[in-house]
Amino acid sequence: MVFGPHETNLARRRSVSDRHVAYYRRRAAGGAGVIVVEEASVHPSDWPYERCPLASESAEGWAAVAAACRDEGALALAALGHAGGQGSSAYSQAPLWAPSRVPEVSTREVPKWMEASEIAEVVEAFGAAAALATAAGMDGVEVNAGQFSLVRQFLSGLTNHRQDEWGQDKTLFARQILEAVRAAVSPSTIVGLRLSCDEMAPWAGLVPSSAIEVAGSLSALVDYVTVVRGSIYTASATRPDGHTPPGFNIDLAGEVRSALPSTTKVVAQGSIVDVGQAEDVVAGGRADLVEMTRAQIADPDLVAKIQAGQPDRVRPCILCNQACQVRDVRNPIVSCVGEPRSGHEWEDPPTEQATTAPVDVLVVGAGPAGLECARVAAANGHRVQVADARARPGGMIRVAAAGSGRERLAALADWLEAECGRLGVGLQTGRSVTAEDIERFSGHVVLATGSVAGWRAYEVDPGAAVLSAADVLEEVNDGRDPLPRGPVAAWDPIGGPIAISIAELLAGRGRTVSLVTPDLIPGNELSRSGDLAPANTRLQAEGVALERRSLLRAVHSGHLTVEDRFSGERRDIAAVALVDCGYRLPDDRLWKACGETPTRVGDAVAPRSVYEAVLEGRRAALAVGASSLSRHSVPAP
Repeated sequence: MVFGPHETNLARRRSVSDRHVAYYRRRAAGGAGVIVVEEASVHPSDWPYERCPLASESAEGWAAVAAACRDEGALALAALGHAGGQGSSAYSQAPLWAPSRVPEVSTREVPKWMEASEIAEVVEAFGAAAALATAAGMDGVEVNAGQFSLVRQFLSGLTNHRQDEWGQDKTLFARQILEAVRAAVSPSTIVGLRLSCDEMAPWAGLVPSSAIEVAGSLSALVDYVTVVRGSIYTASATRPDGHTPPGFNIDLAGEVRSALPSTTKVVAQGSIVDVGQAEDVVAGGRADLVEMTRAQIADPDLVAKIQAGQPDRVRPCILCNQACQVRDVRNPIVSCVGEPRSGHEWEDPPTEQATTAPVDVLVVGAGPAGLECARVAAANGHRVQVADARARPGGMIRVAAAGSGRERLAALADWLEAECGRLGVGLQTGRSVTAEDIERFSGHVVLATGSVAGWRAYEVDPGAAVLSAADVLEEVNDGRDPLPRGPVAAWDPIGGPIAISIAELLAGRGRTVSLVTPDLIPGNELSRSGDLAPANTRLQAEGVALERRSLLRAVHSGHLTVEDRFSGERRDIAAVALVDCGYRLPDDRLWKACGETPTRVGDAVAPRSVYEAVLEGRRAALAVGASSLSRHSVPAP
């Protein structure tokens, strides 16, 4: 079981830090066998994101991570790389280095064509970084020739247009790097290669057959190959969200496994988040090891639970990328919507802290905030009951799971419900709690009452059909079609996944759908999860009409009136019904009826994501019985 390299933003400046140590120790303690630390740039010319570690500044941090992993029985490897033309000049204010002058896709920045002396510098830097890492105590290194990699850029005809020796033999750069690494470390040191075996650009890029040849030519220099996919043009392919089936690289890994000698191990990678699938990969001989990175962000104790014969207790990864994908302008720290302590191990307390003074706790609302609050409070020894007016626990994540590409959300709701049941939480569905009920209750009360539809900034004619996204998805969940026959429209003032999911769902059922958005690009917030370009591709493949730069002004019977946000020009769009995918607002009626005194969490406070709802529910549970709201007991937002 491998915990693979990924961006975390846990560095202090450009150094592997104490935050990394706590993060990796947690996975090692949970049973991970091999931990590959976040990739460090081997040369100062590479600074792809602000908190990217630099090898020359990471020796002390590597030593601390290695010691922590060794204490817990895991191997620790240092990932080494250089982003080349896929990097950034924003921090270094210097040209990007690359084999050829191919513009970076997102920024359109044209890199500098590397001269022979610069190539030699980078080759030497890989060797020096490997020596530094192993001297610090790391058990080995992994060289990146996968996504965001200068090594891959030299291997690929997409980005290597050179006519000199580096272009005539595209494996030369990779071979010299691996030879330099091997020469810099002891024979017992593990050396791995992360290799893109399908750039998904067959007109010039690496395809499985050519990548297998590359892997074979380099196999004598490495102990293992991790099989990944993706290129400069398919950055989201390496780590897609739930729209791509889990285990998408397994067959590719099997091809590489069949072609390489048994002495070179193969690691399968690619949205492998289900324990059964991982076991099948190894049992079927398609790989020797399995990388389950996001799965172990979601549940650091994944391996320990398997070893204890409790695979059903593994917290599921829902493949949303909403908190674990950190390459964006906000510089967030890596985390997980279902396990918000991930990435914050150095500051957030464990959720299991047995109390010496148990109290009675009533949680009103069984959405993600309420269930997490109940789970944590019960795990700490409190006596907990949950009441919800709905027929089934799960709240809005159960509703949203009916949307296109969001099916895995239901797994998180199932897990929360099961864990509450295991811990003895009293769960009452179909029960509406009143202010009088709360007044009679002598214990601690937490309100997780969720949300209601928000206000409408457009006119609605009498008889015009307007439904919220939640209304539509709840009807779909129950097997009904709530919309009249004819063309429909989805209004998206948020730019997130909700309207995209609704449009895909309805178009996939044969509907004629228009997506109305004030933004220049539909679903612009999806850039954070890596789904922006794929989502727009899916929408167009489904035939969804994209009404960009448009403000919704009125809903009539049979059509909408929208206004161009720049020109003010108005036009009509045919639609027998509108699905409003806008903001929801807190359902604070019970809170107000109780004199605004009970604790509120999740959507009952403000429109929240699943991550924020789970985090707030957890913090409320940790505060139960606490004498004060200290940072240690309830971390500040």
